[in-house]
Amino acid sequence: MPTTDYDAIVLGAGAAGLMCAAVAGQRGKRVLLLDHAEEVGKKILISGGGRCNFTNIHTVPDRYISANPHFAKSALARYAPADFITLVDRYGIAHHEKTLGQLFCDGSAKQIVAMLLEECAKGGVDVRCGQPVRDVAHADGAFRVTFGDQRFMALNLVIATGGPSIPKMGATGFAYDLARHFGLKVVEPRPALVPLTLGGDDVLFRDLSGVATAVQARAGKAAFREAALFTHRGLSGPAILQISSYWRHGDPVTIDFLPDAAPGWLVEAKRARPRATLASALALPDRLAQTLADRLALPGELGAQTDRKLADAEARLRHWTFHPNGTEGFAKAEVTVGGISTANLSSQTMMAKSVPGLYAIGEAVDVTGWLGGYNFQWAWASGYAAGQAL
Repeated sequence: MPTTDYDAIVLGAGAAGLMCAAVAGQRGKRVLLLDHAEEVGKKILISGGGRCNFTNIHTVPDRYISANPHFAKSALARYAPADFITLVDRYGIAHHEKTLGQLFCDGSAKQIVAMLLEECAKGGVDVRCGQPVRDVAHADGAFRVTFGDQRFMALNLVIATGGPSIPKMGATGFAYDLARHFGLKVVEPRPALVPLTLGGDDVLFRDLSGVATAVQARAGKAAFREAALFTHRGLSGPAILQISSYWRHGDPVTIDFLPDAAPGWLVEAKRARPRATLASALALPDRLAQTLADRLALPGELGAQTDRKLADAEARLRHWTFHPNGTEGFAKAEVTVGGISTANLSSQTMMAKSVPGLYAIGEAVDVTGWLGGYNFQWAWASGYAAGQAL
């Protein structure tokens, strides 16, 4: 057995890497945590508007996207939101629940990073930042990592370098290159939780930039009821970000602009207010209501319209179809769908089946959560699973 500097080297000091290093360190393992950025946890610091939406109390496996929808079950079951909340509470970090089970710090995301660094310190983790990983090799049962001008060796290597979303934060496809180097397959990565762009006949909706309203948005079989926001390039807001993870190029997106309206409401509005216009009858922001009314081409008063025309207009408002021509790409994507194939990994330990001692966790893996703290929970759970196994 070769002489090694560490039991494990963790590449990437984001949410998953910090958790993994802390757990393994506190189990008595000698852990080296490396990151090319100048400081750890850069994506944590900007998340949730700087308040870090650190988990979601409604976490269940079917709120994750993966080529293998069952893969995440094991890790999520063994490290639940309640476990991370217990850790947060132990550090006295005040937090609150926003909508839909999302938990945020009352103060700053810096508190979460400081907590994770303290957990690493308790485990004696050696944390080093600010140098590139120049080379990774595997021979004689050990991994050798060249970090800047230094070389380290360990029996275990953890890939926790995330996906290519938000490149301005230093994100790259390094994890995929490394995985392929070791013979692991990669599910084609694409931007997720990302705004959609509009062109063609939909381009006039870009003039509504800044207008938001509550909708039900649908792409394929996925549907979400939250706010949609019109932008100067297309569509955004929570409902759109959610369906973007399921949307494929060429697919339509349908929006129900009045999800709470009872069937037949527009004909009822004609009976109650025959002098009203369609735009004034729509319980929507004025600019949006006028644009939709113009597209529906029902000028004048409701009383002048036939019930059939009003029923058709209501049906279109329930299933308004957009044809996005793309997304705003990895630059604006919060996370990545796809990544290191789960077929290569043990769901219990996150270790590669074909390369003993090689692990992959967090966003680098083909497991992507919904908007609202789910991706952090996957980071904590997968990091914990690997940390326990190292």
